[in-house]
Amino acid sequence: MRLSLLKPVIDRPGPWASVYATVPQSSEDTAKQQELTASATTAQLFALGADEATCGAVHEALLTRREGDTGAHAGRVLFAAHGAIVLDTPLPGPPAMPFAAWGPVPRVTPLLAAIGDDPVCLVVRLDRNGADFALLGERGGADGAGRTFPRASADGSSERHFRTDPANSWEHNAGEIADAVRAAFERSGAEAVVLVGEERDRHLVHDKLPEPLRALTCESTHGGRAPGAESALVDRDIAQVRAVQEREHIAQVTDRFRTGAGPGNKSAPHAAAGIPALVEAAREHRIDTLLVSPHGADIARQVWVGADADQLAVRGTELTYLGEERPAVARADDALVRSAAATGADIVVVRDPERAPSGGLGALLRGTVDATPD
Repeated sequence: MRLSLLKPVIDRPGPWASVYATVPQSSEDTAKQQELTASATTAQLFALGADEATCGAVHEALLTRREGDTGAHAGRVLFAAHGAIVLDTPLPGPPAMPFAAWGPVPRVTPLLAAIGDDPVCLVVRLDRNGADFALLGERGGADGAGRTFPRASADGSSERHFRTDPANSWEHNAGEIADAVRAAFERSGAEAVVLVGEERDRHLVHDKLPEPLRALTCESTHGGRAPGAESALVDRDIAQVRAVQEREHIAQVTDRFRTGAGPGNKSAPHAAAGIPALVEAAREHRIDTLLVSPHGADIARQVWVGADADQLAVRGTELTYLGEERPAVARADDALVRSAAATGADIVVVRDPERAPSGGLGALLRGTVDATPD
């Protein structure tokens, strides 16, 4: 899971107001519903100890409808601190349970559970005259529209489209497009590519891609380069590719975790489980990938945190000894997510209870020996 979305809330000091709200359907009484939601939410936050300025910022934000919030099947997450809305982002659907929370760290785990692994996919709409690039993922393009991916030209400027010379043969142009796809893929950090266009055009470009990129590239049998060409079917194809990428990534991570956490591992451990071991690994910046299950006995356990993301402990006296004057209690899942994200770790949400770590939390560690056989 790519955590650029969380950057605004990771290093900023709390306490935090975290609000998961359902966006009311557009109707004659939408304004009234918004007012009721805003008033009830801010009253709850105030009762939990939130300051007046932060409550006011949340109230005002909930009265304002976000651009793109349409229909009944929508949700919204707000994170606010010290009188300011720091992050206001849509959910792919209504929250499983709308709530408001106030605490030393933001309640980000339900957001991660809602958006899932969110793999990045490079979508290439092509014909013999060129190609258009767009990225889906990292909370971009949830509606299928994607984000335009600029291609750097020789003079350093950016182009939204890659153009070929119609005077050249299609064989030659397909090779140029394949080179552009490779460059865009490497620069974007995408995990998969979907080619959209006429069958002959797709096949020729696909065949000219280098391995292993060819193995990560799928072709949509629907639509073409023209905007809106069978877009619903293309969106379905892209969603299927991203779902496969997510399943494969989670399976790979959980398999590695099981190997490292198993009793047969005689080499240096590359996995950790249990709150004490995870807290120690987070404090020492050794978490490479944090595994979080939405359901588990450990996720809601209390740990102690300080102002900095790597200040966490099983007991408050540990933080006091380390110089934190005002240690506070937080949920283990949110404290570990904050710490892991601050150190550049990956975070994987494991919904399958058969694959999830015992207790709901686990980690792959950095700088240790991988016991997986070659």
